[in-house]
Amino acid sequence: MKISIITVAYNSAESIGETIRSVLAQTYRDIEYLVIDGRSTDNTLDIIKEFEPLFGGRLRYVSERDNGIYDAMNKGIRLCTGDVVGILNSDDYFTDDNVVSRIADAFASDGTIDAVYGDVHFIHADEPDKIVRYYSSAMFHPFWLRFGFMPAHPSFYVRREVYESYGGYSLDYKIAADYDMMVRLFHKGRIKAKYLKHDFVTMRTGGISTKNVRNRLLITKEDVLACRRYGLYTNVLLISVKYLYKVFEFKRFPKNRLKKAAGKQKADTEQ
Repeated sequence: MKISIITVAYNSAESIGETIRSVLAQTYRDIEYLVIDGRSTDNTLDIIKEFEPLFGGRLRYVSERDNGIYDAMNKGIRLCTGDVVGILNSDDYFTDDNVVSRIADAFASDGTIDAVYGDVHFIHADEPDKIVRYYSSAMFHPFWLRFGFMPAHPSFYVRREVYESYGGYSLDYKIAADYDMMVRLFHKGRIKAKYLKHDFVTMRTGGISTKNVRNRLLITKEDVLACRRYGLYTNVLLISVKYLYKVFEFKRFPKNRLKKAAGKQKADTEQ
């Protein structure tokens, strides 16, 4: 089973090396890795080219202008040839070397599932050993979409045929196209998915959706629009429930296990 991993990048020189290195370190070998660069003006492309020979033909990249991150994701989906597709952002990296292996095993053990998803955790870029938030997807159920909840997007892996049936990311949104995708697949498409109790990805804080109050208001508005687009009732008040829940994500992460994983990743980076 071939797993396609897509990384979208633009002026990501400070972090993309760590992202690519975490893909290269995966114990599962049947990986197709696509890096979609938006014609960066720093040395992002040079870093990608340095890693290319180490993948033995499993890494492909393009560098050209696009219409934003979701347009670039769609480009990667169109170019990939794997049975299963996932997205790893250029600011993030796999938490350990067996993440893709677990994903492949889940699909191989149950041919009826369309997708799998797990957990992620957040760090500050200058303090990789300090875990500031743990995002568990364990409680997710399609019912909770109306309250703004969805599986952690960087942990979401889906059969490529699902994208072929339901389309790529909508360019009608500035921030919430990933949420729109989840509503479309889980509510409209009724896909069958499996939760894996595993920490998939280490993410750096500072994403666009939580950058400031203005962006929080925008994503709330876009979440409501996404639900209404597919006939799922919600409103601003219901969507805002997710912000109350997020408070608990800052308190409950498994500190010892995550610090160990973060320390390992740091050691690998320094080698």
